[in-house]
Order: sequence, then structure tokens, then C-alpha cells
Amino acid sequence: MKKHDVMELYIEEIRFPNIGLAYVDGVEVEVKGGLPGQRLLVRLVKKGKINKAQIMRVLTPAPQEITSDCSVFGICGGCSFQNIPYEYELQLKTKMVKDILLDVEGIAKQTLNDINSFGSPTERYRNKMEYSFGDDGNINGELTLGMRKKGSYYEALDSSCCLLCHPDFGKISTATLEYFKNTNETFYHRKKETGTLRHLAIRHGANVGEIIVNLVTAGDKDYSNYAKMLLDISLENTIVGIINTTTNSVADAIIPDEVKVLHGRDYYHEHFTEHGMGMTYKVPLFGFFQTNYIMVEKLYAIIAEFCGDLNNKTVFDLYCGSGTIGLYLARYVARSSQNIKKIVGIEIVEEAIQSAKQNAALNGDNAEFIAGDVKKIVREITENPDIIILDPPREGIVPKAIPHILAFGAKKIVYISCKPTSLAANLPAFIEGGYTVAKIQCVDMFARTANIETIVLLEKS
Repeated sequence: MKKHDVMELYIEEIRFPNIGLAYVDGVEVEVKGGLPGQRLLVRLVKKGKINKAQIMRVLTPAPQEITSDCSVFGICGGCSFQNIPYEYELQLKTKMVKDILLDVEGIAKQTLNDINSFGSPTERYRNKMEYSFGDDGNINGELTLGMRKKGSYYEALDSSCCLLCHPDFGKISTATLEYFKNTNETFYHRKKETGTLRHLAIRHGANVGEIIVNLVTAGDKDYSNYAKMLLDISLENTIVGIINTTTNSVADAIIPDEVKVLHGRDYYHEHFTEHGMGMTYKVPLFGFFQTNYIMVEKLYAIIAEFCGDLNNKTVFDLYCGSGTIGLYLARYVARSSQNIKKIVGIEIVEEAIQSAKQNAALNGDNAEFIAGDVKKIVREITENPDIIILDPPREGIVPKAIPHILAFGAKKIVYISCKPTSLAANLPAFIEGGYTVAKIQCVDMFARTANIETIVLLEKS
């Protein structure tokens, strides 16, 4: 094999997140997006210790392959599995998690065999979308707005047809694009450092019908007329906040330098019945909240089940975001006329901590929330918890923080991970620190994409 070779490959298996594996004379070749059973025409784009190929054409579909209902599937960089039945997608994801954790020493074989996944609705479940401004790929190309095209830094596809979010998202993105096509503004080109339009982020409190819209730009302009235009759109939900975030970072991410509220407020509310326990959450503009609002109750119920007896227990909710998990646990226990002794939440985003405190007040729960970096704050706390909840960012827990978490000596640790490879990297330290992996459960919070949530119960040996 040589780089740029064009060849036919048969995909034999799949590796997380959605990497098809083929073999040429016993040598492994990775094909992103390949499905087991496909025969593909590919081009080798990387040769060496890791060989990677890019799909040119599907010669023979996989046995389970179906036609996607999405008009941009395959060229949009969002979904991975719109072209297979959801039941099969769930099987593939569960197997990928098992394969990853199989390499972690110290997990009992039976525990791995018992892993299963709770499925999700596959449409209209997302409460957050981040679109990018770009062009159509032509010289002096037309302004576009949507998801990034696969393999492109600057092209954006019209994603108003997206099946994962509420139709109001499509109406807002379409109206936004049409508005700016009638101005002299262009998209921000990171290499040339030209243009002003960067992203459009939409967040949705689906159960209360609230939407906030965040226009992300480079430079300082007056977007009050844009806000007025949005308020004239006929929507099923209500826009309760329109924000303009200015960022001068060259990174293709929303890193705020200045935040201006053009209309209403910079947060929305969400409400859950949660097994008959009505709870209202305030979610700030940049605060973390589970993307799949339909499956939140299922996820939190499993966390509560893994915690077991919470009566008169001290719970540390590390990487707590807006405090939603800890507050849910407090209400879950109160349903049985019992009480958690104390909840301590730690989160690096100060805005999220302020929201957590307000959420505690909204729901009548007593909790302490601390703003700061987990790896630093855990060194300063002298109190010992009975149970620790860990819900870190995608890349997992910083290794330096783990010894300090272990030093608390909690009887149980519940680790919630949205990236199984990060989970697998962290687990050995907990196992070596005296914990046993007692249970593992997957919840598909990201249907039609390559990701899945994994909850692990660690018990002190």
C-alpha cells in the first residue's frame, strides 16, 4: 500500500467512535464512517503505523443499511448513523463500549457481559445546536449557515432540515441567513482573519417552550435590528433571549470576550416531572445541560439507583454544572420522606455555579456550590463524602485530580462519561486505588451520532 492508492476494501468490524476496520494482507486500515459488511472504494490518505482511508464510493451496502431520511446525511459533519436501523446502531454502540472497557484490567468479565444500553427517540431530542457561518465552497462563494461540511474548515451546509432538533431551530437559522445575505457582512475566515459572522447557537427549554439565541461574531457591531427581525418570526416556542457574543479567538469555538443581551435574558428555564417530582432548572447561556432533554430523567434515575441508600449521606457532585444531578438526588430522597445530609457541588464555570445556587433556591433544596477547578478545590476540602458523583468533560478527569478524589475514601463513586475512551483512561487509577467496578450501564443521549453516555458504579473494596 502507498499513500493515495485507490483500492477496494471490505469492512469487517467497527471501532469507537465510527471507524470501520478493514485488513489488507493482515494490515489494518481505518475508514471513518465505514459499516461492517460494506465493500468500499477508498483512497489511502495516511500510511504508516496507522493507516487511514477515505470513502470514495460504496460498492456494496452493509446488510443492515437503509436510506437516510436526512437530505444532507453523508456530507454533513453531524450524524454518523442515519443510514442504519436504530436498534442496530444501539447494538454497535454497546459493543464499542464493551470492546473499549475490555482492555481495562480489573473489570470482571461478567460485569462487561451485563452491559446494555437504553435507547432514545431518534428525532427532535436535542435542546442545543451550534451552527457555523461559512460559504458554499466556490470562489467568492455565497454565505451559508449550518453544520460544517465533512472534511471542511470553511464550508457550511444548510441544516434547517435537521431531524434532531425542533423545527423552530430551522426557522431561526433560515431567517438569520436570509437577513445577513442582505447585508455586507461575511463569515469569519480564520486563516485570513477577515469577516465578522462566526456562529449561531440556539438553546431550547423544550418542556417550557423557551428559546435563547446567541449570535457569535468577531468585532463590535450593533445587531439590534437583527434581534427585532427574529422576534417577528412565527414560532411554536417563545424566544426569551437574544444575545450577541463577541469573540476574537482564532479557534473555531465560542470563546466569549464580550456578551451583550439584545433582548430578554441570557438564560432559559427547563422543567421536569421526574417520577412525579416537579423540578425547574435555570440554564445559563454557557452552562452545561444534558443535550437530550427526553432522556434526562432516565439518566438521572440510573444515577440515583447506582447511589443506593442516600438517607443522611454527604454527596459530592464534582463537575456539577448547574447542579442538576445533585439537586435531583436530593428531591429523589425527599420523595421517601428522607433527606440527604449535604450536597457539595464543584464546577469551574462561575456562571454555572451561580445558576446552581439559583436552582437550589428554585427547588427548595439545601446545597453548597463552589466555583473552581476540581483538581484544586478537592485538595482544600476537609469533609469526607459518602458518595461522589463524577460527570467530567469529554476528555475525562485530569490525572492529577484523581489521587485527591481517592483520598476522600468515599464508599461509592458514580462516574458518568460521554466518551468511553476517556472513561477507560481514568478507570485504572480508581481500580488501583481500591475500587471495584460493580455496574456499568449505557444510556444513548446522542442518538444517530457516534457518542453514547456510560454510567459506572465504583464501590470501595
